Amino acid sequence: MDFTTIRHEVTDGILTVHLNRPDNLNAFTVQMADELERTFVEVNDDDAVRAVIVTGSGRAFCAGMDLSSTGNVFGLDETKSPTLADMADLDDPELVRVRDTGGQVTLAIYNCRKPVIAAVNGPAVGIGATMMLAMDARLFSTKARFGLVFGKLGITPEACSTWFLPRIVGMPTALDLLYRADILDAEAAHAAGIARSLHEPDALLGDARALADSWTKGRSPVSFALMRQMLYRNSAQPDPVQAHRVDSLAMFYTSIGDGADGVRAFLEKRDPHFTSRASAMPPFYDEWLGER
Repeated sequence: MDFTTIRHEVTDGILTVHLNRPDNLNAFTVQMADELERTFVEVNDDDAVRAVIVTGSGRAFCAGMDLSSTGNVFGLDETKSPTLADMADLDDPELVRVRDTGGQVTLAIYNCRKPVIAAVNGPAVGIGATMMLAMDARLFSTKARFGLVFGKLGITPEACSTWFLPRIVGMPTALDLLYRADILDAEAAHAAGIARSLHEPDALLGDARALADSWTKGRSPVSFALMRQMLYRNSAQPDPVQAHRVDSLAMFYTSIGDGADGVRAFLEKRDPHFTSRASAMPPFYDEWLGER
């Protein structure tokens, strides 16, 4: 795929996605949404990639939606009058210009089988702030800024952020962040629980790669993919019985897969030789994800 708003760089199994509209502070567009969604769908079948880092080109991470476009700046079809019932089938082509574009990106991140790390190099506002909430870690440059400014624009938070945000910072802090609609500096974002850690600008990407390595080097790709999905999905279930059903299947298939050599390697005091591929998940996986 030829990209016009993002840039890919793969080094030693790590895909770095650069939001690449630096002259516009990497402002988000419908095209960028399409390119990011496709990136996170296709990386699931790319066994050469074990982790993804998202960062911005130039001095910003993402300044939010590009508000300079003509018509509905969010790319929505104002001739429609959608109802909640209309949203039942999200694959309906009639909903293409109704669905939130940021949410389509974060759902693709949520479904990703690889860890996703935000390396927030500068201002991140609106969708620039909410897209990172679906990622597994948010590393902030000391020059980063974070703003959930929707209330000041008279709109609502998007990109499934009302699902992710309270799980990251807790409900009282989530309410306060959205109600105030302030732009936080890096230290305030860290204090609120948004940023995992703060980094000098020149060290940010290297530190993000080191984190990705510490999570994924020498790990089973299938085990990792299952752990990521199990944590996000099982933690949202109403009771642990649902988790038990999935845990049982995940343990069964990993125990006869990479886990078999993992146990032998432990007993023989050697490194394991994992051969599974995240592009080939156990037979229950697609059925499980299809239950949502």
